[in-house]
Amino acid sequence: MTGTILDDRNRFPLFNRVKKEHDIKVYIEEQNKSLHAMGFTEHSFAHIGVVADRAAYILDTLGMDDHTIDLALTAAWMHDLGNVINRVDHSQSGALMTFYLLDKMGIPAEDIAPIVRAIGNHDEGNGLPVSNIAAALILADKSDVRRSRVQDDDKLNYDIHDRVNYSVKSSVLKINQEHTAIKLKLEIDTRYGEIGEYFEIFMERMLLCRKAASYLNLEFHLIINEQTLM
Repeated sequence: MTGTILDDRNRFPLFNRVKKEHDIKVYIEEQNKSLHAMGFTEHSFAHIGVVADRAAYILDTLGMDDHTIDLALTAAWMHDLGNVINRVDHSQSGALMTFYLLDKMGIPAEDIAPIVRAIGNHDEGNGLPVSNIAAALILADKSDVRRSRVQDDDKLNYDIHDRVNYSVKSSVLKINQEHTAIKLKLEIDTRYGEIGEYFEIFMERMLLCRKAASYLNLEFHLIINEQTLM
């Protein structure tokens, strides 16, 4: 999917309404300020845009209806709000914030419930693919590794997370034609980060991606520099 399609108000009315909400914009900006101060990679509009696009791509490719995709897009847009409170347990606090904000907007419980269930289960610390929306959110979120997420301009200050993200020259998430597998294909510049370092910080996330793919009846494959590693 592309940004133009995602902007279709007829197909995705809730998502396009949520994107314009002032309070939600503020919380997205403020949570990224906290993470920036703590030395984390970018979690602002660029990140949630990638996550929304990938979640929609997964569900659309697998033949899900527009309403389900609309809920997944909304979950993707709001999934990191809890970082404004604390990075620890941000998926649960973010789910509660999302519930409050959507309830205040008058969104029915039938739509709020699947959104907050996905957000509350998107993190590798204690999350699980408990629904199609949750599974798509996990795959979309954990696959977003790229150079532009590094927020520190001084390479001398880079920790392992910065080095790994900066090393990623390209990241592609693709479902095969037969709809039997989903592949995360990375091109890594090993001058900045080693493949072993990627596994050191992302193994738990990749294992969660495997569970999420399985929930969607897909195999998960990780390919780095043309080598299949999972």
